[in-house]
Amino acid sequence: MSDRLKALAEAGVSIWLDDLSRERIETGNLAELVKEKSVVGVTTNPTIFAAAIAKGERYDEQLRTLVADGKDVDEVIFGLTTEDVRNACDILAPVAEATKDDGRVSIEVEPTLANDTDATIASAKALWAAVDRPNVLIKIPATLEGLPAITAAIAEGISVNVTLIFSVERYRAVMDAYLTGLEQAKAAGKDLSSIRSVASFFVSRVDTEIDKRLEAIGTPEATALLGKAAVANAIAAYAAFEEVHASERWTALAGEGANAQRPLWASTGVKNPSYPDTLYVTDLVVADTVNTMPEKTLEAFADHGEVKGDVVTGKGAEAAAVFESLRSVGVDLDDVFEVLETEGVDKFKASWVELVDTVKGQIEAVK
Repeated sequence: MSDRLKALAEAGVSIWLDDLSRERIETGNLAELVKEKSVVGVTTNPTIFAAAIAKGERYDEQLRTLVADGKDVDEVIFGLTTEDVRNACDILAPVAEATKDDGRVSIEVEPTLANDTDATIASAKALWAAVDRPNVLIKIPATLEGLPAITAAIAEGISVNVTLIFSVERYRAVMDAYLTGLEQAKAAGKDLSSIRSVASFFVSRVDTEIDKRLEAIGTPEATALLGKAAVANAIAAYAAFEEVHASERWTALAGEGANAQRPLWASTGVKNPSYPDTLYVTDLVVADTVNTMPEKTLEAFADHGEVKGDVVTGKGAEAAAVFESLRSVGVDLDDVFEVLETEGVDKFKASWVELVDTVKGQIEAVK
């Protein structure tokens, strides 16, 4: 057991692996990470699946069966990915049974639907039914069109990982969508205690975009702010989480058995090599949160990460001061978050194209 990762878990941070493959499942690697590295959840995306499917033969038998059954490429992708997620859910089922909120595995709705509410709802329902495990989370992007889809899914009793959140303003809209869904679920007689959700707040990309703008401005005041925006943004998000979960609206739902929608720190792999490689873990330690890490970041923290206690609670004013400084040197934050969301959706769609192309190649290879 890694002492550093154990300390992180004991500080209240749920460690989720941002990766999945059939190889991890079948070799016992995922189970080992749960046992030895304090991993209590898994997130996936089309790029992760494309890499997994491209590099091994473990998918060939199922591929041949699906192709023989006349499935098209989208149906093959659906079959391969839901099989992996279902099996990962089974590996993590003991964690789900032993903990209140962990043991979850996330699978994403088709990214090309990010701006189509009805199609996103249909995709979420199909994935939920196909995986058919209570500890699966369906990833829905926090686009404007995604917000009503989040509400609709929660109202149906579907557990959701809301992804692609960049701004605190959008995060507040996500929390409202979740609470509205819970209220609708309650009105429909659903068991609120069975519904789970996390809100995936993207971290490193905020620094990447804002640092680029600060370097272009080039003043001493601007360069002094390099590497400060992403952590401040996440801290501000946590302050918003605390505010909403102190409200009468939330208290009423909690009294009916509802579970809090935990903040999840996503995109925590450090992009700038001049920053500490554990920056977005060490500087975001606070109880009742999730940090989903690529294996490289997980191993880095296991080797030299530091847990300094709660470094988030009560720092909302400091975070607000960072953003006031960013505005004062000329950073247009509204534009930053608009650019990040647009680029995020585009990257999601590109990753889906990558997955489709990969699976097409594998289909040809097994014919």
